[in-house]
Amino acid sequence: MKWVGWGLLVLNALVWFGIDYWEPAHVKIVAAEKTLPRVATLKVDSEHQDEGSDPAPTENQPAQSSMTVSSVAAPEPEPVPEPPPVTRVCVKLGWFETAEKARDIYQSLGRPGALKSVSEEERALEPLHWVIIPPQPEDKALSLFNELQRRGIDSYLVTRGENTNAISLGLFQSRDAAERVLKAKKRQNLNAVLANFPRNQLSYALVFEVARNADQGTGEGRVRDYRDDFEMVEISGCEGIATTPENP
Repeated sequence: MKWVGWGLLVLNALVWFGIDYWEPAHVKIVAAEKTLPRVATLKVDSEHQDEGSDPAPTENQPAQSSMTVSSVAAPEPEPVPEPPPVTRVCVKLGWFETAEKARDIYQSLGRPGALKSVSEEERALEPLHWVIIPPQPEDKALSLFNELQRRGIDSYLVTRGENTNAISLGLFQSRDAAERVLKAKKRQNLNAVLANFPRNQLSYALVFEVARNADQGTGEGRVRDYRDDFEMVEISGCEGIATTPENP
C-alpha cells in the first residue's frame, strides 16, 4: 500500500506539471499576470502576423485581374457643316433734293437696313447748251445789251466768271432746241455762238447697311427692284464708306 500511495503522488505531480507545460502561450500570460492582454498588444500582434501577406482587396479597390480588357474606340461624330459667313454690305440710293426727302423715302421702303447716313454731295450734271454773244469790252457789252432790251430780245448780261461781259440768249437741255435758237439769232444779225454751260447740283443720298450671306452672290438681288425707281444705286463694302450712324 505504501508503494501505491507513492505512485499516485508521482502520477498526480506529472499530470499537474504536464498541464502547465502544454498550455498555449497566451493562456500562460493570463495565468502568470492574472490580467487580460491590452488591445494595443493584440493589434500589434495582428499587424506582425499580417506582415508578408498581401492585403485583401477592399470594396472600392477590387483585386487586379490578370486579364486586360481591350478598349473599343467610339465612332467619331459626323462633322456639322458650318453656316456660311455673314458679311455686311452698304447700299447707296440717290438722288434726293433734300435730306428730309431722303429720310422720308427710307421710311417708305420699310427701313430695309441699318441707316448709316444721309450723305450730301455736289455732283456734276450734264452741261446745258448755251446760246451767247461772246465776251467783249464792258462798255460795248453794256451798250449791246441795252439795244437788245429795246428790241424786245430776251437776253442777260453776264457779270462774273470766265464769260464776264458776254450776253446770254438762252440755256437749253436739248441741243436741237439750242441750234434752232442759234439760227434765229443769226438771222437777226447777232454774232451768237453755241457753248456748253457746266453745272453742279447739291444732292442727297441714302446709305444703309444690310447683312448678306456668302452664298447669296453679290447681294444685288436684294436691291434689284431699286434700279427702276432710283437714278443711282450702288452696292459696296461698308469699310470703304466713311459715314456717321444716324437715327431715322
